Amino acid sequence: MSVWDDIADTPDEAANLALRAEFMHAIGEQVECRGWTQADAVRELGLTQPRVSALLRGKISQFSLDALVVIGLKLGLRAEVRVTDPGPVLAG
Repeated sequence: MSVWDDIADTPDEAANLALRAEFMHAIGEQVECRGWTQADAVRELGLTQPRVSALLRGKISQFSLDALVVIGLKLGLRAEVRVTDPGPVLAG
């Protein structure tokens, strides 16, 4: 069980929130490692200042997973998808 399970309405939503949070964290780390100010991030990422501020403050509800993937790509981050098989589904 994670914090996302506690605040999400469904397991699907919890999984999406967890992925978004992971991407936001990675983006924030990249901005910090590069020593960028918010103004630098605005210029380099092609975002508005309020959008960069929301991103760096972890305003997860303001970003879709798609938007975070696009921002991450600008920083050289790559998403990796792993599909797991839940095993046989038993008819009930």
